[in-house]
Amino acid sequence: MTIGRFLGALFSIAPGLALAAAPAPIIPDTPAGHALAAWLDAFNSGDRATFQSFQKAHAPWLSLDQEMKQRARTGGYDLVTIDKGDKLWIVFRVKERASSAQTLGSLVVRSSDADHIRLLKLAPTGANAGEVVLDEAERSRVIDGAAKLLAQFYLFPDVGRTTAEKLRTQQKQDAYRDITDGQIFAIRLTDDLRTFTGDKHVTVDFFAKSMPPAEPTTRPRPDPARLAATNCGFAKAEHHPPNIGYLKLNGFEEPDNCGSTAVAAMTFLADSDSIIIDLRDNGGGAPRMAALISSYLFDELVHLDDLYDRNQNITEQFWTFPYVPGKKKAGKNVFVLISNRTFSAGEVFSYDLKSLKRATLIGETTGGGAHTVAPHRIDDHFFIRVPFGRFINPITKTNWESTGVEPDVKVPAADALDEALKRARSGH
Repeated sequence: MTIGRFLGALFSIAPGLALAAAPAPIIPDTPAGHALAAWLDAFNSGDRATFQSFQKAHAPWLSLDQEMKQRARTGGYDLVTIDKGDKLWIVFRVKERASSAQTLGSLVVRSSDADHIRLLKLAPTGANAGEVVLDEAERSRVIDGAAKLLAQFYLFPDVGRTTAEKLRTQQKQDAYRDITDGQIFAIRLTDDLRTFTGDKHVTVDFFAKSMPPAEPTTRPRPDPARLAATNCGFAKAEHHPPNIGYLKLNGFEEPDNCGSTAVAAMTFLADSDSIIIDLRDNGGGAPRMAALISSYLFDELVHLDDLYDRNQNITEQFWTFPYVPGKKKAGKNVFVLISNRTFSAGEVFSYDLKSLKRATLIGETTGGGAHTVAPHRIDDHFFIRVPFGRFINPITKTNWESTGVEPDVKVPAADALDEALKRARSGH
């Protein structure tokens, strides 16, 4: 019998044998692998409640609506390959069930909390063809540059030097050996540096496009389009019955750029009997804006905070403004809503008012970032933000670094507004 006849006979006996699908790749038994499996299960379920549970537990930064739209478009994903990875990161390929299109994915989890996904990125295969591919020489340049800048500029010199040594030890142990994606590399470096320093402000940034050679400034010029799109961080200003003012503020921008927006918001709330300031989604920004908002809550000049700058060895004092347009709200009950997402300048505002006994803080302990940072260039694609200053409260003589700001009334962040409204209506 010829080979052709043999194969024909074989396929006629088992027609499905030649078309049998390749076995699904085995997801590695690592923290990153576990996160990938959890995401695939939740995404492929197509059930909004199931994915929302995954989102809250592992990736609260994901947009639930966008993920559900993506699920409806793709029909879900089948895992095609595991390309490479380590304990904390993984690169993989999936295929859309609604088509034959393949997608390249990257996932990174936090070393100190592997249940938290730092990065989940999906892109059509071939879409990243023009991106930077890191080699050993580039990784070494970035690590050496980051170590030198930390040793030179970090707020606490001994911590900077120790962190630089630990980073070089990681390099010698090939901790980043197989990472060729710049974004994954930046996230892994950031994660390790925050662990070594205990400082959540230390950040390594990656830019796919080459950045201009000019050294960045500590106060970069803001993008007017971004300020307009976010209304300078003033997300809501409204009234709740009977006469409770509510302000949701998601960021603090410089008064030079957004002072008029702040004045308009505070004027809108001027005649409220009580005021609720919602900082649950406030990631920080400009301390001067925090001082401007605080100025509406006091009749007299008040010393709010001090900021020590290690590089210049100077201390800057922050006081309430001597004059602000419109009515002040001294004597009125103030409630500040906080969460574990409240950070940096959002914590400055909360901590100052708590120390001055001017507001009742409601919600969860904040993120714990009391340092100021300056960006430094490593090369065309990588920058590092190094903390160089720290806040020192004139009343407590300390700050909230690493510990966060504790609320006066502890409730889940989702329940903080209801709790504040209840207290405002009862006059407490």
